[in-house]
This record gives sequence, structure tokens and C-alpha cells, in this order.
Amino acid sequence: MCGIIGYIGPNDATPYLIEGLKRMEYRGYDSAGVAVFDGEAIETRRAAGKIAKLEAALAIDPADGFVGIGHTRWATHGPPTERNAHPHLSADGTIAVVHNGIIENSGTLKAALQELGYEFRSDTDTEVLAHLIQELFEGSLEEAVINALRKVEGTYGMAVVSSRDPGKIVAARKGSPLLIGIGEGENFLASDPSAILAHTRQVVYLNDGDVAVIERDRYKVLDVDAMPQPRDVDRISWDLAAIERGGFAHFMLKEIFEQPTTVENAMRGRLILEDGTAKLGGINLSHEQLLNIDNVIITACGTSWHSALIGEMMIEELARIPVEVEYASEFRYKNPIVTERTLCIVISQSGETADTLAAMREAKRRGARTLGFVNVVGSTIAREDDGGVYLHAGPEIGVASTKAFTSQVVALALFTLKLARKRELSVTRGREIAQALHELPAKVQQVLDTAAKIEEIAEEFKRASNFLYLGRGYNFPGALEGALKLKEISYIHAEGYPAAEMKHGPIALIDEMMPVVFIAPHDAVFDKVVSNIHEVKARKGKTIVITSRDEPALKGLVDYEIRIPETVDMLMPILAAVPLQLLAYYIAVKRGSNVDQPRNLAKSVTVE
Repeated sequence: MCGIIGYIGPNDATPYLIEGLKRMEYRGYDSAGVAVFDGEAIETRRAAGKIAKLEAALAIDPADGFVGIGHTRWATHGPPTERNAHPHLSADGTIAVVHNGIIENSGTLKAALQELGYEFRSDTDTEVLAHLIQELFEGSLEEAVINALRKVEGTYGMAVVSSRDPGKIVAARKGSPLLIGIGEGENFLASDPSAILAHTRQVVYLNDGDVAVIERDRYKVLDVDAMPQPRDVDRISWDLAAIERGGFAHFMLKEIFEQPTTVENAMRGRLILEDGTAKLGGINLSHEQLLNIDNVIITACGTSWHSALIGEMMIEELARIPVEVEYASEFRYKNPIVTERTLCIVISQSGETADTLAAMREAKRRGARTLGFVNVVGSTIAREDDGGVYLHAGPEIGVASTKAFTSQVVALALFTLKLARKRELSVTRGREIAQALHELPAKVQQVLDTAAKIEEIAEEFKRASNFLYLGRGYNFPGALEGALKLKEISYIHAEGYPAAEMKHGPIALIDEMMPVVFIAPHDAVFDKVVSNIHEVKARKGKTIVITSRDEPALKGLVDYEIRIPETVDMLMPILAAVPLQLLAYYIAVKRGSNVDQPRNLAKSVTVE
């Protein structure tokens, strides 16, 4: 969610800070600020709203220096105002702090500091850190930070600079991502590699418990006892073109249209057509371990939770193993039944989602093996899981996930195919599924080729107040995902339901003003969905039907039709997702919404 950037080197820090903050705008934020040391004192500039307002403030009153930190804030403690924007200064103005996460005992610490005479100027928990570090400062900034963190409960990714110990940035991480960017005669700090990619590809990912001291020509990583910690240097493989719009009006539209490629990339080198199976070396599970799985738990949040529901149906149908899908935010608090023969799959685009990471750690603590399905190489889940599957979707900039979702479903299908073939799935059935996967990229492109028609449908419904999305079987999670996409970026209220459940409540909402989206390909439950469409038409609802062939049974029932190619039932949600993404996108654009940065949302939610 929030973004952190730091620079130390021979050049003016402020342009690097602003550039880095702009690269991280996609993560979601509501205020921004920078702090630089000008050789005598720390200068801060802050603004509520977009980075453009911060730039305007800097144009009027510049802040220059060779070391600095910057931040984009997503409000937790206190409203999005200038006084709550980061960086926050210590009482004496010698220390500046930026912070992602939540200090859970900030109330207790604040009361103790107030007893010592400290006055607070913001509503944030972060200001506590600035005053606490000042109180414990005895000449070494890193020692003061380490001593302060011993008193802190909660999560943090933080960066600190001080005019009393200049020439360094001190960073610390617990539960919120940070990395060091290694340059030539200059070094960087960031919460997202995109912020520094224009200047270096060499990065060091910090682990939970790390404290880093970053200087112009060197860096070191310590633990909370100030003991040096070795850390590998990694190389970022993707380039700036991956995080540019490339001629598209929005990142979201670009990422929707990238899906033929990203679906193919998710399968590249993994699909074995002749044997009807998949090769997934990164899962680190032997043949015996795959056979000894008693049950599977899949845990995720948001869009990833919807892909998990599809994965549940795949695994149960083909591998015949019981599967539970859990909201990651609830998993730790319900005393889940986990044994050493439980496989826990955790799904997260960023690999940093706080609730999902916590759920994975709890599953490991209880003895389960864990697999991470993530998109970001070097992310925390990828480093801490027992094995995993990278999605290879490339950077996803749009806050509302599109290409990551379809890649997640493909990755789950590949894993299901491998698991099922190790158990009872026949080679004939395996080959059928493998061939269907192989054909997916071209079929996704066929759907994208109908974008103009979907835009026309969006024009008809851009003023709607409510939507209902219905599907059955594999397409029920698709209905949930379609409704979520519309909610996220257009701010229209939408609900997803199993089509058969409509008559147990939502049917009360149906009238001539209610558009209802049906996912109704010609699959095993097609005839049942047709009955549900009849129920909507009988009450004058407007029907938008996603289907896969010319069906006489639909005659007179469809107000707007979107045609998708046919495939096996388990892969239909991938093809159905694409028109749902486009429909949400075009409606949102026609309503004037900021589709890449929808209000109140963040790309990677790193607080619980």
C-alpha cells in the first residue's frame, strides 16, 4: 500500500524521491511528502492528495540535499491531511521518519512520551516513532532505531534520517516490504522495485527483523541485536517498459490486453501435452508427498480468494482431495484443523499481503507444508514458503487485478493437473485438459477482439446504480470476481451470487432497472442457468449473458450477449473473466472514474 523511497549519493535527492513516488502511485495513497538533509537541517515538504500537489509545494519552496526519504501514505491513523502526511519529525526537528504498517502499542508509547513532555502534532502512530527515536538517541542513529524497535509492537517498513548523524539512511522491516538498491557511488531504499528500476537493477531484499544502514558507497544489514546479517544481491529481471502504459489509456486496459501473453507465460515450459500433466519444479514436493496429502487449505484475500474458489473445485473434482478455502484475515483466529499431511496453498499477487503472509506462517507453525502462488519474485511469501509457483504475469500496476487473476487460475490448473495425474486422473483426461490449456491464449485473444461490442454495452449501463452477477459451478467465483471488479473501479454497488441462490433473497431486487450479468457458457449446468434467466426476465430485469454458442434455449431471454469460445468447464472462468474485466473498465471510464487508482484502495495491503 504506502510507498517508501530513499536516496543517498552525490546528486540532489529530491528529484529521485519524486520520481520514485510517482512510480509507486499505482499502489494507492492519499498524501505524500519528502524530507531531505540540506547540510544543516532536515527540510520537509508534505501535501494531502496527489503527488502533483507535493510538486507544486516544492516548486514554491524547494528542498535540496544529498540524502532524503519520501513517502506516499494510505491513511490508517487519522484522516488524509497534510499534518498526518509523512515524513514526521521528532520534537527537536533532528529526526525524520517515514513508516508503512501499524504500531499496535502506539497509545501506550504516546502516553509515556507525553509524560516526558513530548507534544504530538498529528493523529498518526508514526509520530510516536520519531519522538521515541529522539528520546533514545545517543549519537548513533542505528542504535537509537534498534533500541526504539525493542519497545514497539506491530508492523513496520520504515526509513529514518537524522541531522545529528548525517550521511546515512536507517531502514527497518517487520511485515512490510523494503529493499536496498545498489548503485555506483549512490544507493537507494524502496518499498517497491519499480521506484528505483530506472537507476539500478541490483537489489537486496530485507527480511523481517532486519535493520539496514545505507550510506553513499556502502550498506550493511543488522539484526535487532546489531549483529551483521549476510544478504544476497538479486537482479530485477523486468524493465521499465513493463511498468509504462505503452500507448494504452490506462494500465488496467493494457494489462487486460496482455492476458494472451501472460496466460501463455504462466504455462511456458510447464505443460506436458503428451503425458497430460504439468512440470512444476518449484513446488518442492516429491511423488510420495503428493500422494500423502490428506487435505488442502487455500488461503487468500480479495481477487486471489476468488481464484482460490476455482482452485478448490478443480482439485476436488480431478484429484479427489478435500479442499477448504479460507479468508486469510480469518484463518489465524478460528483454530483451523491442520496436520502434517495438510497442504496449505497461499495466493497473493504481491507476495506481501499481510493477512496472507500471517496465515501462511500460522499454517507452517501447525506443521503444514506451504506453497506460495505469487507474482513478485523475491517477495516475502516467495522467500518463506516451502515451495511455490511463480505466475510470470509481469508487474501489475492497475490496483484492480486482471492479468494476475487469470494467471492464478492457470497456475492452479497446472498444479491440479500434476496432482491429479499423480493420483487417479487418466492420461486421456489429462491430455484433454492440457490441450485446452494450450489453446487458452488464442481463445483469450478472441474475447479481446470483441472489446468494441463490450464498450457499447457499457454505454447502456454506465448510469446503473446496482448490478447482479450470477453463475453456477466453476462460474460462481467468476460472478464474484466480476462484481468485485465493477465495485472497485466504478463504485457501482454489485453483488455476485450462485445463480440458484438468487431466489433465496436477491430476486427481491429484480426490476426493469436492475442489470443482471449471467455467466452461462454451454457447460454441465447450462440448462439450470437458463431457468434462472427465465426468472429474471419474468420480473423485467435486463440480462447481459456471457455464453459460448448459439443456443435456442436463450432465444428471447438475452438483452445483450457476449460470446466467448468453448473450452473445458474448469477453464471457462478464465475466458469469462476477460469480458467482465472489460465491462467494468469501460463503465468506469464512462463514469469518469480513475480506474488505475480507485479511491480508498491499495495495490498491496500490508496492514491487517
